[in-house]
Amino acid sequence: MWTGVYSSNKLLENYNYKMEASLKNIISGDRVLWVALALLSIFSFLPIFSASSNLAYVVGQGTPWSHLFKHFIVIVFGFALIISIHRVPYHYFKGISILALPLTIFLLIYTASQGNLIDGANANRWIEIPFVGLSFQTSNLASVVLLTYVAHLISKGSTRIFKFKSSIIPLWLPVFTVIFLILPANLSTAALLFLMILILVFLGGYPIKYLFGIFGVGLVLSVIFVLTVKAYPDMLPNRLDTWINRIVNFSISEESDGNYQIERAKIAISTGGLLGVGAGKSVMKNFLPQSSSDFIYAIIVEEFGLIGGTCLILLYLIVMFRIVVIANKANTVFGKLLVLGLGLPIIFQAFVNMGVALQVLPVTGQTLPLISSGGTAAWMTCITFGIILSVSATLNKEKSEFENDDKHNPIAILSENI
Repeated sequence: MWTGVYSSNKLLENYNYKMEASLKNIISGDRVLWVALALLSIFSFLPIFSASSNLAYVVGQGTPWSHLFKHFIVIVFGFALIISIHRVPYHYFKGISILALPLTIFLLIYTASQGNLIDGANANRWIEIPFVGLSFQTSNLASVVLLTYVAHLISKGSTRIFKFKSSIIPLWLPVFTVIFLILPANLSTAALLFLMILILVFLGGYPIKYLFGIFGVGLVLSVIFVLTVKAYPDMLPNRLDTWINRIVNFSISEESDGNYQIERAKIAISTGGLLGVGAGKSVMKNFLPQSSSDFIYAIIVEEFGLIGGTCLILLYLIVMFRIVVIANKANTVFGKLLVLGLGLPIIFQAFVNMGVALQVLPVTGQTLPLISSGGTAAWMTCITFGIILSVSATLNKEKSEFENDDKHNPIAILSENI
């Protein structure tokens, strides 16, 4: 009898071990980060299904179920990207960034030259993917490639890179080229990218005295760009007016046509109260034009209340904490800079999105990562987390190999027996 019970327990242990080993073969790396990303993605289905009724019944695009199914496909494919990419050793991304940078610049030039207009304003942000029917925002790809390239360049630790004259061509020429190709159609993304690069090179040990000069150069070039656009308005139709209106609307408190979205977002948040009106019961989703993307946080607070909105903030803080932990554990400078350079912008973008809904910041057009509706933008976020988890997975693999080697060490075996 006891032999049968023992055999059954042994079989169960072997089964559990094989299941755990199979799971580890599929996903590895920081488990807390995996869980946080999964929770964000699963939660996103509720506000997406609710807010998409605006697109279905007000705008007349599809049905809530079709938007939910599209979001499901985006999330599933996104996690497939994470799983695939996190199994690639992260040091391979050094060479990939070098090869991808010229291609990225070419795509940005092509995107900027299309002449797309939305409501009479320049909107050269997307390119259409042939035969697929999806649009691709090249600035998202450019941000990932450029930050990876800068992390690689700074991590080399060459004294030549840290001298201003020597760093102009390999470092700052690609940086300013990419940023000024993004700037005309997407000011907030260009500003966020520039800020993240300054932080990244500072963390990498680039002399701070040069960083002030770089910031000054960027500011001067931006002023020249604005004055040029103002002098030749046909160059970027209505784009400068859009930026100015957003800042002016943010600075005034009374309701106006330009403040329409902010006012509706504030009403949604105040209506939510502590517990919210309930999932799917938002009223303001029918009045907010960007209720499923830029202002989805307002809909979340309206439906799930202050508690739901706070829990979402805590989830992003957990993600940020795990990013810092992975960076701290990374055993190479490139690994540390790569994780911080790619991870922090996503968290910063999330808080910018929520800050806009709370009227802490002017309207920027930044979406809520892994929550807002979208296609290629969500996939680029997933690619980013795949790279971050690649660093974490490499650490776990090295730790596992060390422990396995340690088990065959005679001194370790003797110490264990003692």
